[in-house]
Amino acid sequence: MPFRKFFQRRRREQIAHDLYVVVINQARRPDFYVRLSVPDTLDGRFDLIVLHAFLVMRRLRQVAEGEGGEQAREVAQALFDLMFADMDQNLRELGVGDMSVGKRIKQMARAFYGRAAAYDDALAADGAGLAEALRRNLYGTVEGDLDPAVVQRVAAYLVAQAAHLAGQDAGALLEGRVAFTAPEGDS
Repeated sequence: MPFRKFFQRRRREQIAHDLYVVVINQARRPDFYVRLSVPDTLDGRFDLIVLHAFLVMRRLRQVAEGEGGEQAREVAQALFDLMFADMDQNLRELGVGDMSVGKRIKQMARAFYGRAAAYDDALAADGAGLAEALRRNLYGTVEGDLDPAVVQRVAAYLVAQAAHLAGQDAGALLEGRVAFTAPEGDS
């Protein structure tokens, strides 16, 4: 019995890893930084990872019990844990002192929960308030004028991604396979 739990945990961690790789690759797409004006900074990259991880976790929460809902919630938790373990490692590699890494990770986790709640509320309201949530979070460090049309394009992208992910097979997600579409104008 203990070995089975060990192997189930290892499998869940592998699935989370596979999903996280897709999240990271999507967040690194140049079009976000070049055409959609997301700041190519630590904050901008963090926010794009949060946005895409949120979308995957949201989809995992939508998996029905009969399709593996409990497993999906466990995978979502494993994805969250992996994402913040990676953030911890990245902060250490950037030279953040050991004493302050924990504090920074707690701030990042709070930021994740706040952003996830704002995006989730906006998506539940058919996108109402999504542009403002993006302006406050994804574009929060942008100084000066930001074209509102750019923020609207990212809001439309987020709505489209949520719909795209909702159409993906739960079984594929629970095997670590997820697919995003390209941002508008990206190939």
